[in-house]
Amino acid sequence: MKSLPTAKQGLNGSLIVPGDKSISHRALMFGAMANGTTTILNRLDSADVTSTMNVLRSLGAEIDIKSDTVTEVVGHGIRGLKKPNIPLDMGNSGTSTRLLTGLMAGAGIEAEVHGDNSLSKRPMDRIIDPLTEIGANIDSQDGHLPLQIHQSKIARKFAQTLKVGSAQVKSSILLAGLAAGSDVSLTDSFHTRNHTEAMLPKFGVKIDIEGDTIHIPADQTLQPTEIEVPGDISSAAFWIVAGLITPNSKLTIKNVGVNETRTGIITVLKEMGANISIDMKDDFGEPIADITVTTSQLHGIEVGGSIIPSLIDELPIIVLAATQATGTTVIKDAAELHVKETDRIETVQEELTKLGADVTPTSDGFIINGGTPLQADNIHVFGHGDHRIAMMLSIAALITGGSVILDDDDSVKISYPTFFENLEGLV
Repeated sequence: MKSLPTAKQGLNGSLIVPGDKSISHRALMFGAMANGTTTILNRLDSADVTSTMNVLRSLGAEIDIKSDTVTEVVGHGIRGLKKPNIPLDMGNSGTSTRLLTGLMAGAGIEAEVHGDNSLSKRPMDRIIDPLTEIGANIDSQDGHLPLQIHQSKIARKFAQTLKVGSAQVKSSILLAGLAAGSDVSLTDSFHTRNHTEAMLPKFGVKIDIEGDTIHIPADQTLQPTEIEVPGDISSAAFWIVAGLITPNSKLTIKNVGVNETRTGIITVLKEMGANISIDMKDDFGEPIADITVTTSQLHGIEVGGSIIPSLIDELPIIVLAATQATGTTVIKDAAELHVKETDRIETVQEELTKLGADVTPTSDGFIINGGTPLQADNIHVFGHGDHRIAMMLSIAALITGGSVILDDDDSVKISYPTFFENLEGLV
C-alpha cells in the first residue's frame, strides 16, 4: 500500500528511464544463442528480465552481472543449449514465455513451462498454433500455461503470415526457425515492433526484408557482440503524459529509444495538441532521443487502425491523457487489451472512474469524455497486479489535489523498479 504524491508546483527537470524491456529480453536470448561472450550495456534490471536470465541459465548460458550497467552473456551456440533439469518459471513475463518457447521448440529442447497466476491466464495458443504448423510439439492447458514442450522437428523451410498483431508471436516464429536452421519467410502486415529484426544483424544474422515479409535464410549462426539498450519508451510514456497534463511542467526524458514501431504514442499525443520536442542522439542500432514535454491543452481525437500495435502498451496512459483533453476521444481496434496482464479495458475504466473520469469501455477500446478535473479524497485505487495500471494511476494521482492510496504497488518491479523513486524526485 502506498500513499501517492500530488504535484503542487508542477513537474520540472530531467530524468533517465530504465533500459528497454523488449530489447533487454532479446539481447540476453541472442547472446545465449551465440558462441562466445556478448556484452549488454544498460540492461533493464526488472522482474520480467530476471525471469529470462534465470531460464537461459537453466538452458546452459552463463550470465555474469559485472555492474549496474554491464552484463556479460557467455553462449555456447544454439546447439550448446541443453534440456533443463527443472521446470522453467517465467514469472509474469509473456515475452519470456512466448519467445523462449519458440527458441526451445526450434532447438529441439524438451521443457516444462510455468508462470504466475496472471501469466497463466494469458493466451498461449497464439504461439502454439503457428509453431505446431511448422512442426513443434507442444501441449498446454486449453491454450494456457503450463506448457509441455516435447522434442520438436521444425520444417527445414516454411512461409507463414502473422495472424495476430503481436511482436511476441512474430519473434517466437522467427526464433523457432532460426534455432532449427530453417529457411523462414514471415509476413507481418501489422507492422509490429521490429526489435528482433533490428538486433539479429548485430549478431551476424542475415535478414532480408521486402515489403511486409521478413526472410531469414537457412543455417544461420549467431556471433557475439555488444548491445547498448536505450531507455524504454513504454516507461518514458508515463512521464511524457505527466508533463503534459500537470500544470506548470516541463520535463526532459533522456536517452529514450524511439524506434518507429514504438512511437505511436508520440504521434497520437501530438495529434491531440501535445507540445513534444524530439532531440535525436547517436544511433546504436536503435534510434535514441531526448524527449522534452511541456504542459499542453489537449483535445480529443479518434485512435485506431494500423497505429494500435505501435502503442498497445501505452494505451492506459493515453486514456489518462484523454481524460484531461477537451472533447471526446475514441480508442478502437484494441481488443488485444483484454489479454494483457489484466483485462486493461476493464481495469482502466474501473480505476479511473474512482477518480471522477468519464470513461466508457467498449468491446475493443474506450470512449473518453474529457475535460473533467480528477478529484480524490482518501480514495483507494488498485493496480490489479498490473504494472502499467499501477503506474498510470500514480500519474493520475498527481493532478487530483487530494489523497490517493495505491493498494498494490509491488507490480512496478516487473518493468520499472525505480518508478516511485523517480516520482518522488520530481514532486
